[in-house]
Formats: sequence, C-alpha cells, structure tokens
Amino acid sequence: MRSTISILLLLSSFSCLAATNEADLRLLLVTVATDPTDGYDRFIKSANRFGYDVKVVGMGQEWRGGDVAKYAGGGHKINLLVDALAPHRNDAGLVIMFTDSYDVVLAGGPSEVLAKFGEFNSKLVVSAEGFCWPDRSLANQYPKVTLGKRYLCSGGYIGSAPVIYEALTSSKVGDLDDDQLFFTKLYLDKDFRSKHNMRLDHRSHIFQNLHGAEDDVEVKFDENRAYAENIIYSTKPLVLHGNAPKGKLKINQLGNYVPDQWNLESGCLTCDGDMITFGEKSEAEYPEVLITIFITKPVPFFKQFLSRLDNLNYPKSRLNIRIYSLTDHHDKAIQAWIETKSQPVDVILNHETEAEARNDAVNHCIAVSCSYYFSLDADVVLTNPDTLIYLIKQNRSFLAPALTKHDKLWSNFWGALSDDGFYARSNDYISIVKGERRGIWNIPYVAHVYLIKGSLLTRHSPRFDDSNFDPDMAFCQFLRNKGVFMFVTNRADFGRLLETDDYETTHLHNDMYEVMRNPPDWEAVYIHSNYSKNLDRNTTVAQPCPDVYYYPLVSTQFARELIEEMEHFGEWSGGKHEDARLSGGYENVPTDDIHMNQIGYEEYWLHIIKTYVLPVQERVFPGFYSAGKSVMNFVVKYHPTRQDRLRPHHDSSTFTINIALNEFGKEFEGGGCRFLRYDCAVTNMTVGWTVMHPGRLTHWHEGLLVLSGTRYIMVSFIEDRKSG
Repeated sequence: MRSTISILLLLSSFSCLAATNEADLRLLLVTVATDPTDGYDRFIKSANRFGYDVKVVGMGQEWRGGDVAKYAGGGHKINLLVDALAPHRNDAGLVIMFTDSYDVVLAGGPSEVLAKFGEFNSKLVVSAEGFCWPDRSLANQYPKVTLGKRYLCSGGYIGSAPVIYEALTSSKVGDLDDDQLFFTKLYLDKDFRSKHNMRLDHRSHIFQNLHGAEDDVEVKFDENRAYAENIIYSTKPLVLHGNAPKGKLKINQLGNYVPDQWNLESGCLTCDGDMITFGEKSEAEYPEVLITIFITKPVPFFKQFLSRLDNLNYPKSRLNIRIYSLTDHHDKAIQAWIETKSQPVDVILNHETEAEARNDAVNHCIAVSCSYYFSLDADVVLTNPDTLIYLIKQNRSFLAPALTKHDKLWSNFWGALSDDGFYARSNDYISIVKGERRGIWNIPYVAHVYLIKGSLLTRHSPRFDDSNFDPDMAFCQFLRNKGVFMFVTNRADFGRLLETDDYETTHLHNDMYEVMRNPPDWEAVYIHSNYSKNLDRNTTVAQPCPDVYYYPLVSTQFARELIEEMEHFGEWSGGKHEDARLSGGYENVPTDDIHMNQIGYEEYWLHIIKTYVLPVQERVFPGFYSAGKSVMNFVVKYHPTRQDRLRPHHDSSTFTINIALNEFGKEFEGGGCRFLRYDCAVTNMTVGWTVMHPGRLTHWHEGLLVLSGTRYIMVSFIEDRKSG
C-alpha cells in the first residue's frame, strides 16, 4: 500500500510539468562566462545556429572561482546563477538548461532538448561521466547503474526553473568551493533525489561529457549533415562537453564538423563567414605585418626561400622583416639579399637558443603594436604567393597554412595529442593532409609557419620556453591552456616543407645533393625548364644523327655547379691509360676526368638517371627497359694544352648520355662528337642539353678537337637491362 501511495505521489508531482509540456514549455539556455574566449564564441554561434534563447551570466566580471583546470573550485558559478535566476524561481512553464560554454558545442535545437528531457520524466536531469570527482570517497554512495556512466558532472543540467532555483539555493556555497561537489551532495541526498526524481543522463541522451569517453563519440554523416554519435549507447547527444584536457581536444575536433560546420557534399560551410575584404583599398590601408624569419639550422634552397619572400603578393611598404639566425651558414646569402632591399631588415644573431629568439620576436611585435605577426621558418616552401593575404582575409586570430613534406604524411600540424602531449593521429588527419577534406580546422599543435593577430599576442604574451618541451610544443601548450584556438587551413594549396634532417653541408654546392630528399625543390633549380617537353607525345625529340637524340636535361645552374664541384675537388686523371680508380687499373680510351663517386655524387646521379633519363630513353628507344645501372659516370675536361680530343671508340655501354656543361663560343671553341659510320657530328651543344646514343656496335664516334678554352662534358655509360 505504501509503495502504491509513493507512485501516486510521484505521478502527481510531475503532472503539472507534463501538462505544461503539452501546452508548450519554454526553454532558457543559461551559461556562466566571464571572458569572451574562442570557446565562448564557438558556443554562442552554435546556440544561435539553433535559435536558443541564451542568458549569459557573469560576462565582464572578475572570476572568483579559482583555477578549476588545476584543482577543485567553481562555487562562484553557483552564486552568480542564484542572482541571475532569481526572477525565474516561480516560473513553472520555464525549463532551464545550464551548460558550461568555453568547452561546449550544441548539436541540437530547443525542441529536441525538450523532447528528450520529457522522456526522462524528471524535474532535474544532470549530465554523467565515468569518474567520481572531486571526492572519490563518495563513489560507493552512488546508485548502481547497469548501463552507462555512473557519476555526476555539473557541466550540464536541465530542469524546471523552480527546481533549478531550489537546487542552487539549497545550501550556502563559497566562491572557491567546488560546484560539482555541491551537486553531487544534492544527488546523493535521497530525499532531494526522490522529491524531484533527480536523474543522471547515464547514456548521453542530452549531455555528452567527453572526459574519459573521447573514443566513445564519433562524427557521422547523414544526408550530408554531420552529427556526433555515442557509438557505445547509440545515442545522438545534443550537448557536447569537452571537460578535462583530453576532452577539450576532442570537442575542438568535433567542433570542426558540428553543428553544420562541414559535410561531405559541400565541405566547409562556415569558412567564408566574417572574412575581411580588401576591395579597392589603397596600399596604406593594408594592415602592417611583422614577418619574422627563423633559421635554426642550415637548410637547403635558402636563396629560393628569400626569393619567394620577395614574391609575396602584399604591399612591401606594409611589411616589416626581422631575421633570427642561430647558424652562420647562411650569413652571406642573408647579407646579399638585404642589400637588394629598399627598406631596412633587422637581423638578430645573438640569441643562444631558439626559445629566446622566438620570445624576442613576440615581444617585439607587442612593443611595436604590430597588427599581424607572420612567423616563417626557413624550411617552409610557400609556392603560393597569395598565402599571406589569404590568411589575413580569413580573419582568424591564429591561422596557419597546411603544409606537408613531399610525398609524405608528415605535416606542420597535428590532429591530436598523446597523453604526454606529443603527436597522435586523429581519425581525420590523413583525409585532411591528403586534401580529401578541405576546410579550416581547429588543431592542438602547429609549427613552422602561422599568422597571429597582434591583439592576441598583446593579450596573452605567449612563451616558447618550457623545460619539458621543444619551443614549438611549449608555445602551443601555452595557447591551449589560455583557451586560444589554433586553426590550420587546407582550402588552398600553399606549398610544402623541406626535409632538413640529413642536409649535408660539407660540399661546395650542398643543394645539388638534395635530389632524393627534396625532389620538387631540386628539380625546380637543377632540371632544365623545358625538360617536360621531352615526354610530350605531341613533340618530337631532335635527332641530329641516326639514333642520336638531343634534348634538354639539366639547368645551366646544375652544369655550372657540377663544374665547380669538380674543380673544387681538383684531382683530374690526366687522361692516362693507367687508372687506379678502375677495377682492372687500365683505361683503353682514357679521358681527363673526375668520376662522380670521387665527389660523393654517384648515388644521386644514378637516381637522376632513373628519374629523368630513362623516361626519355624509353620513348625514343621503345622496347628497351633499363634499370638505370651505370658504373661509369664522369666529367671530362678538354683543353688544348691537356687533352684536346678523343680518338674514335665504342663506349662500354648499352647507351650513353653526353651532357654539355659550358658554353660554346664563349668559354671554348671547337669540340663536339662525330659519329664516323654516319659521317655526322653534333657540335655547338647548348648548356644542359644531352646527346643520347647507343654505345656498342653501331655508334663508333670520336671527340672533336677543342681549339681554345676549356670544354666540360658529363658522360654516363648506361649498361644494364631490366630482368624479365
């Protein structure tokens, strides 16, 4: 009989609420925020997306609830709510939903919230999580659950306005007391829990707390709409709360997609919002940008880096440049570049550490009140000259262009972090890196290049020094702790990162040795600009003699630097028959030469043969497929007082390439290659062009007399054939 009476009383207590639901309940979304952070801005945008009636409590006030990221606290939140909700304490037709804001994204609208709240048949529903915090000793007092999270989290709750107010005023709380402990005690109070049928959202029907449940929630797509699903309980939570550090990383990732941020059909839906338009602005109206260049170690293709900096499409009068160099390797190049500038460039050389240099750069931006701070490392290859203005137009406080190393998934950003703060791969990282998903992405780490508004630096004064992390990681951790969102965009193609870890600096021309580590950059400098025409089936490769093909292969810079490398090495063979470099010790038709392996270039040259010579060979000599093996690769030096010609001979090769390295008529007279069987000669070769011809049997040939000057050619005997 007593049980029946209890049930009747419970039904009676909810009859008023049920009737009001049917009549049209009103929902008020309430949050406490004292500071307009990036997270707060995201929260408000998600609320506006669904048309919530939002009441923000505490904005502009001093926060007196302690540092809740480090220890218990937050009682100030309750005291602020008590004052703010007093006018609603008797409004039975009003449902109040409270959520945090800095780490919350709304994924559904008011009608969905009210419908799910009604299904609980409760006057007060509080979110749940898998940890009993802050007092673990209370864990055993919680009612047991068969499925779902057992413990209360005060980051989200919903109830009728009178019950919410009753709960908030049930006992006094100090500003530094813990708000979660406050609600925990209410829930563990059996009388209060029974009176209002207070329940926890164990299976995330409304509230999804991400602390300890980061892997429980995935982004799904339904009819080109992104939504978050709890894959453990098969629910679609409406309030996503990124509590705790890892939860905050997860909410940032989820916030890239929901609500209505990105979908499979249209891609980024909000990337063009709040953009800056320059229109017909005069040069003086463009914002000033402080560009800081960091050279922390020797890098390849540095002169090209400086040239790309010159080519940025931005008014030069609005750029201020500071160079921080921790190595003297590039000093001459820097000085030569500065001498071409009409405006002064500051070069800072006296910093002992990278962190000191980067701290100094940020402090300088703050001191001069720069509008934008563009940090650029010397290993960045910005092939898009519109990069800077593109980033400014996006109007983000922090935005970086997405870059990767050539043909690698290694990028300048991370999609997630491990438990110890290092790299982890998010489930969408590869899709973003490959450009399969394009947009603007909130990420936990970025380095090498980024644009920051000066106002952000002034507000937070970020630092790069932390004994536990490298400078870039320390910087990103600082910003994450301040609630600053770091974005990276891959909406356009901006360039790439150089591979610098194994950069050799022991040669005269170090970049020449980068063909395998940084092929696009090497090719841009060292392969002939017309090389690609050799592979165009609509063009004809020149054939000055039967089966002798003549085409552009390497650039004049490659030819010049190869000569200089050889002369720097200096050990020319003298054209003698006795040759200790050869396995038999004897050369039948000797030349005055230096072998590629003597300057440490054999490995790289064989790669060049496979990459750039064989495709042309397969086109002009169809049916023969070489593996690119060549044991004789050398530079020959002809001079009237040394070796001035080469007698008729066959090459010990299947086919031979012979590249002109210096200019006929300017650096030498005479020379050339004559094919005796056909009484046909190739002379006056253009620098960087090669003659390719069969070696044995058919193409008996000789080197023609050099009349004056010095002639250099590069020769390779390509011998083998692919098996099978």
